[in-house]
Amino acid sequence: MIDVPLSVLDLAPVAAGATAGDALRHTAELARRTEELGYHRFWVAEHHNMPAIASAAPAVLIAHVAAATSRIRVGSGGVMLPNHAPLVVAEQFGTLEALHPGRIDLGIGRAPGTDQATALALRRTVEGLSAENFPQELADLINYFTGERPGPITATPGRGLLPAIWLLGSSGFSARLAGLLGLPFAFAHHFSAANTLPALALYRESFRPSRWLEQPYAMVAVNAICAETDERAEWLAGPAELSFLRLRAGRPAALATPEEAAAYPYTDLERQFIAERREGQALGSPATVRRQLGDLLARTEADELMLTTMVYDIADRVRSYELIAEKVAGGLRR
Repeated sequence: MIDVPLSVLDLAPVAAGATAGDALRHTAELARRTEELGYHRFWVAEHHNMPAIASAAPAVLIAHVAAATSRIRVGSGGVMLPNHAPLVVAEQFGTLEALHPGRIDLGIGRAPGTDQATALALRRTVEGLSAENFPQELADLINYFTGERPGPITATPGRGLLPAIWLLGSSGFSARLAGLLGLPFAFAHHFSAANTLPALALYRESFRPSRWLEQPYAMVAVNAICAETDERAEWLAGPAELSFLRLRAGRPAALATPEEAAAYPYTDLERQFIAERREGQALGSPATVRRQLGDLLARTEADELMLTTMVYDIADRVRSYELIAEKVAGGLRR
């Protein structure tokens, strides 16, 4: 019996020597397989100007994934609201909800998911880039779905087609806002582990019951690579770690092969950075991953875990989720 819902966050990674089309087809393949394995939801994330990530248009990819599956919830982890007019998001996700009723999640983020130059190209005005506008834009977005504040504009599709709305965060701002609004909250532990516990505490302390929830509901996103052995999992983790280092250095590139990542001449500082990023994540054999995820659940008291697996080969990506479903999930308890 699976006591803790497990879900999937996918970035449609673009491997070296492959195309964006390959990456998107692999995401759909992964969605079908994780649905068969019993995962609860499948989210894709909005990123721009990153050669290793093909999930730049979440609404389009969600439509493809939802059409390729039949039961699993499908959504955004997330749509970065500063990049878009709220009306556009309402129309896109109203369309998705109309096509796939009861299966669509709209996870909303406050960051641009890219660099400032690209964010400006997306939004086209400097004024639109300020995070200070986020609470009002979120309220406008929700109103396009509910119509509670009548106005001259009706989102069609949108009005009356409300997807499940989540707030996403990597710090305290969205945690507090999610609590005050009574929305479910997803925290990006996979790249902001030091902020996880403070943000979850703030969310729970701030929570007010709402039309959405009677009590807090927190999901924690975590890097997870599971293989037959610890050594194999560490080998598979190399490309994502090298990709992050290159992105951090302003030299983004497609996802390297494990061989290229293993041969890269890491500095001592880079090795230390990688070791710090691995802390609190899940990497290893099924027994190791069960222990790591169990520890994360104990520390966070999360209601749900969302796993993200950036590896070079789609077969290894699928296999990681298979091993976790078959050999890890049954041993996890809240």
